Amino acid sequence: MQSRTTRIAVWDKLIRLFHWSLLAAVVISFYTTKTTGQPFLFPIEVHAQSGYIIIGLLVFRFIWGLVGSPYARFSTFLYGPKKTAGYAKALMTRRAPHYASHNPVGGWMVVLLLVSLGFQVLSGLFLSDDIFFQAPLYGLLGPAVGDVLARLHSLNSDLLLILIGLHLVGLVWHTLQGERLVPAMLTGVKRFSNVPADEKPAAYRAQKRYAIGALLVAAGVSGWLWFY
Repeated sequence: MQSRTTRIAVWDKLIRLFHWSLLAAVVISFYTTKTTGQPFLFPIEVHAQSGYIIIGLLVFRFIWGLVGSPYARFSTFLYGPKKTAGYAKALMTRRAPHYASHNPVGGWMVVLLLVSLGFQVLSGLFLSDDIFFQAPLYGLLGPAVGDVLARLHSLNSDLLLILIGLHLVGLVWHTLQGERLVPAMLTGVKRFSNVPADEKPAAYRAQKRYAIGALLVAAGVSGWLWFY
């Protein structure tokens, strides 16, 4: 007898757009600082612009994490220490339950990535390369604070690479356990042989006005920084 497969629409269109847009912007940001930046004519400008886009994307994700679709909400995938530790233990023994949204460990990894990215782009608003480029808020906090932020900006970029590496390791691990996470982030649908631990009502729809509002605020923030 074949086991019944449960299909659940997990990731809404806006979350999927956010995810792949953020990936593209982060890749451009790292490329324009860790390489020569070719073929971009002014890599530092492109680096800054990708940062402005990331800020807008993070603003959207914060809003959508509060009022968006169920599986996108922080309240759905952030768990307390006891449950997170229990899941981590079960994960090591390959007995961890499946979750439609992020599992307890994955949820906190998402938060770490968002916080690290947030610090990276916000600290970048106060920096200058002393030659071609000055960020919108350069000099606002004084040279001493600016120097500290510049050092932390550099250190955090390395931390961010480590977190991204751990994220990819987790992706590979779950893929080996039979979870098709990449296709799910493309189609929005996950398939389960059993009902996931965090199943939500399928009939829920995020209110359209929230989506429009979140997009407008995010676009406004990015646009202001871009043309400042």
